[in-house]
Amino acid sequence: MDRKMANRKLIRLSQIKSKIAAENLEETDWVTFGVIVRKVTPQSSNNGRTFSIWRLNDLRDLNQCVSLFLFGDVHKEHWKTDQGTV
Repeated sequence: MDRKMANRKLIRLSQIKSKIAAENLEETDWVTFGVIVRKVTPQSSNNGRTFSIWRLNDLRDLNQCVSLFLFGDVHKEHWKTDQGTV
């Protein structure tokens, strides 16, 4: 993990909103980690494509969640991922 994180900045999910407002993250090599705390049953968009929605949290501030929408091949490959997965 140390090798993978070398020269990268860890930004917690609960900090993303404030970091985006204060810093130019496009020029920073950063990573974040999240736990799937809620999954919505796969749905169909207006054009008939199926997608999933995951609510992610860093378990530091349970009121700060990020919604992740999965479409296309990502949805097909990961929609069965269990809640609680990092």
